[in-house]
Amino acid sequence: MATWKIDPSHTVVQFTVRHLVISKVKGRFTKFEGGIEFDPSAPAAGGKVEVKIDPASIDTGEPKRDGHLRSPDFFDVEKFPALTFKSTSFAAKGGGHYAIAGDLTIHGVTKPVELTTEYLGAGKDPWGGQRVGFSAHTAIDRKDFGLTWNQALEAGGVLVGDKINIELEVQAVAA
Repeated sequence: MATWKIDPSHTVVQFTVRHLVISKVKGRFTKFEGGIEFDPSAPAAGGKVEVKIDPASIDTGEPKRDGHLRSPDFFDVEKFPALTFKSTSFAAKGGGHYAIAGDLTIHGVTKPVELTTEYLGAGKDPWGGQRVGFSAHTAIDRKDFGLTWNQALEAGGVLVGDKINIELEVQAVAA
């Protein structure tokens, strides 16, 4: 089993949530670190993943909204300075696809989630390093993690949707 370090400059950790019922807002986290244990020569053998994300690095393109998301109403980054994911299983589904189950911790609450994952391949970079790439996605209910703040809208519905779609584009380098 080879060990890989996630390359933050070539990885995207992003999410999408409904806003005002009528649209979606995308955001991302810009500071994170983690590792993967995976053998590209025997991809059916499974692996492990562990990631730590700095919630203070949230970026939705709107500084006032980002400040609110860092506040106790949402991530409470002073009290909960990390979001984490630690895999519990890494099952091959065929054709380069995997189900990676694990424990996701947000706002001090840990819940099981499953990442639907595609292995994109491995190869050498121009500097002689070995790299692997993955795409993954999942969806969570933010209320399950204690992120319950919301505001009712005069026309009906709420300001922020409960379902959060999470998308990952990961590139990692051999450690």
